Amino acid sequence: MALLNFKKSKDQPAPIKDFNGLLNGFSMEIMPRTAAKVESFASILPKNTLIYIAHIDGTSIDDMVRTAVRLGNEGFKVMPHFPARIIKDKPTLSDWIDRYVSEAGVKQALLLAGGIDTPKGSFDSSMQLLETEMFDKYGFTDLNVAGHPEGNKDIDSDNTNKNVDMALEWKQKFSERTDANMGITTQFAFDSVPIFEWANRINAAGITLPINVGVAGPAKLQTLIKFAIACGVGPSLKVLQKRALDLTKLLLPYEPTEVLDALATGVGKNPNANISSIHFFPLGGIKTNAEWISNNLKKNIKSA
Repeated sequence: MALLNFKKSKDQPAPIKDFNGLLNGFSMEIMPRTAAKVESFASILPKNTLIYIAHIDGTSIDDMVRTAVRLGNEGFKVMPHFPARIIKDKPTLSDWIDRYVSEAGVKQALLLAGGIDTPKGSFDSSMQLLETEMFDKYGFTDLNVAGHPEGNKDIDSDNTNKNVDMALEWKQKFSERTDANMGITTQFAFDSVPIFEWANRINAAGITLPINVGVAGPAKLQTLIKFAIACGVGPSLKVLQKRALDLTKLLLPYEPTEVLDALATGVGKNPNANISSIHFFPLGGIKTNAEWISNNLKKNIKSA
């Protein structure tokens, strides 16, 4: 695998310290079935790394809690997903929260609508989950919600951002009355331009929640294109399509170097963007993503 080289040359710019700062606060998203393939997370990721556990429709709460317990025992902070549309009712939500807290010591959660069109129960949105006030009741310290720099056609089918913006405004107001710290975790994108345009726009609208920017980890190009289409990635998909037309890059694995360099540069120029950290989607594998992060952290530290 080609790794980032921070040596000064005409072709490679000098390292940007902000790049390292963003990586230092990184988080990673896994699923129970992908976690099961990793023998030891402690051997590949720094202790206390925040790990999100994606709750995909069809995954049992038993598998979710079991994974949370394992990660906690290995020394990691855990943030499970709570997808509103797959939660049957309020008693089910209460049971999930209670199990995470009592069995795994979880006090952080990502609340989102979920990736299905028709709700399986009484919840349709993350706002409805927040309105139950159960997370405050159980003493959750951190609650994150989803962000969509390139829009979300499931929520705004007319290609506007009207509904997602209204939802974020509601969540900003909710953050002022909850005891938990709140933040936004975004869908992954491949271009920093729409990320900053979105971040500056919502900041101008009074939404000041810290943003954890979603970035795809190293992976084969065809794998990324498949996931990007399935997850509704917008205009930044053109970055991958352009890469696919470049024969010199077609067979090389994609690495998030360019987008992270652009984000690091942009953070310094756009302080109002409120970008606080990077959230990795290890689409090419957890170990591959962890190795890439480890190598780039070490190289950036040496050259800073």
